[in-house]
Amino acid sequence: MKPANLRTKIFLDSGDPAETRDALSLMGFLDGQTTNPSLIAKNPATAAKKFSKDELLDFYKGVVKEVSSLIPNGSVSIEVYADNKTRADEMFAQGQEFYQWIPNAHIKYPTTFEGLKAAEISVKEGMRVNMTLVFSQEQAAAVYAATQGANPGQVFLSPFIGRLDDRGERGMDLIANVISMYKKGDGHVEVLTASVRSLDHFFEAIKLGSDIITTPHKILKAWADGGMKMPDAKFKYQAPDLKPIEYQQIDLGKPWQRYNLRHDLTDAGLEKFSADWNALIN
Repeated sequence: MKPANLRTKIFLDSGDPAETRDALSLMGFLDGQTTNPSLIAKNPATAAKKFSKDELLDFYKGVVKEVSSLIPNGSVSIEVYADNKTRADEMFAQGQEFYQWIPNAHIKYPTTFEGLKAAEISVKEGMRVNMTLVFSQEQAAAVYAATQGANPGQVFLSPFIGRLDDRGERGMDLIANVISMYKKGDGHVEVLTASVRSLDHFFEAIKLGSDIITTPHKILKAWADGGMKMPDAKFKYQAPDLKPIEYQQIDLGKPWQRYNLRHDLTDAGLEKFSADWNALIN
């Protein structure tokens, strides 16, 4: 069962309902699940198969409907297809369709100019969103500004810490910096720590006060196998070989279009997600 002193929501990062079932069996709870095109491509049912676009969407719909039925009181994030040419109106049209699939959806949009345009419209329409592929404080500030007026639980922000680590930057610093920056605001955006690669990432996110953590099945299994312990006062996150990410003093009151949204890892992430999705299509 969920530790009594755990305030952070725990999500599974997976496109496979079998992992959802196993995580529930191991832990006794799940607060939600995040999916994306790459995770759907890793689902065993897609191995060595090709689909038409409609067939692939139907498969994705089936996955999220099954996951939703397993965690009906949780959140299930569904990602739109987007590459660097996809316009906001195309993303929003997908988001509207996907939002009708299940009653507990958050629609994932990339944190790009077009993605934020789609998110701004979506929030005004009452849809829940999860802004993904976040790699900078400026991007986080833009999400805050673009979603002003949102209700509690309506907006998630997903910084990808592991991918920053991969290129020698201390990804957990971004989580700390965004949480600190958001304390100056009204709390309408929840920080969802993503691209978690280790239990140290997991424990540090809890210690920092991340609203949500999404993590692969293997990390949740390791946590469960260890008795679902919480980080204590002695826990200290160690990443001496990674370059610190300095905190920026950023005004949250500007129009979202005035923040710097460009990040090469966001561009690379879009390319990877779209490539994995397109590889499944005839």
